Amino acid sequence: MLSERLSLALSGGDLTLPEDGMIAVFGPKAGTDLSSLPHDRIMVITGFKPDHDAFAAAGYPCEREAKEPCSVALVCLPRAKARGRALLAAAAALVGAGGLMIVDGQKTDGIESMLRDLRGQGLSPMVLSKAHGKLLWFAARPMPDDWHARGAQPVEDGFLTAEGVFSADGIDPASRLLADSLPEKIGARVVDLGAGWGYLAARILARDTVRSIDLVEADHAALECARANVTDPRARFHWADATTWRPESPVDAVVMNPPFHSGREADPDLGRAFIAAAAAMLAPQGRLWLVANRHLPYETVLAQHFSEVSELAGDNRFKILVAARPTSQPSRHKR
Repeated sequence: MLSERLSLALSGGDLTLPEDGMIAVFGPKAGTDLSSLPHDRIMVITGFKPDHDAFAAAGYPCEREAKEPCSVALVCLPRAKARGRALLAAAAALVGAGGLMIVDGQKTDGIESMLRDLRGQGLSPMVLSKAHGKLLWFAARPMPDDWHARGAQPVEDGFLTAEGVFSADGIDPASRLLADSLPEKIGARVVDLGAGWGYLAARILARDTVRSIDLVEADHAALECARANVTDPRARFHWADATTWRPESPVDAVVMNPPFHSGREADPDLGRAFIAAAAAMLAPQGRLWLVANRHLPYETVLAQHFSEVSELAGDNRFKILVAARPTSQPSRHKR
């Protein structure tokens, strides 16, 4: 893990930090131990709201994007290769030529591929291997133009997506199945929990009976795409953790295609937390509509939060579940 590799490199004298200047840490996950670095020099850069909130609560300054020059940039490599390259390009620009670049990642996150790519650019990073991953460091220089973030790009049906967001290459088939299965009269006040780049919300807003829809999304890059894809004035956008966000008052319907992975590891607890959050924001007669991979056992947790649960539609890959009569007490406090 990052803390082990970084501590070993620093304590062994192989890696030496400059004596002054800020240290920008790009994309660390909540719970990542940064104690090997001087606390008062760290700036955390992340567009993922739960991570942003966790590091802010721990006393670290946090930004969605790098703004001020730093002497060191540490990139925690994400799974998406295009997003990883874009982070390295932004980090290199931040520290400037000759500044210290550090890249950390597990083998499952593509650190081996990134090392080959850096060597292909004529760089010769120092390498420390430990705990199924690698720590790389080298003197920064500008990265190739095609490594930089491209911004929003068009996909099918005129929607825009960006590298690294969920379903960046087109419409997610599970979300399409859910949108096709929703009733014409879904309710006046709707929440799209984990809204991604806005596909479900756009489909729902084709209904004149919908008065408002709240798009709640933790990935800021995805939410910016949603703002471009959903321009209807009935839509409201929230950069927030879907498991803790609450509307101003109980709503008529919640729709969602909940995530069930954390990195490369399956984590059904994420979906369970989404379900609990949905139950807490619905009016007594409200309904939850969700799509899930068929193997995920969400019916059990749905039965814990709703009096009525049924399968509306599905195929051999996905199932559409609808839950009614929430047993959780709605929260009226928006976070």
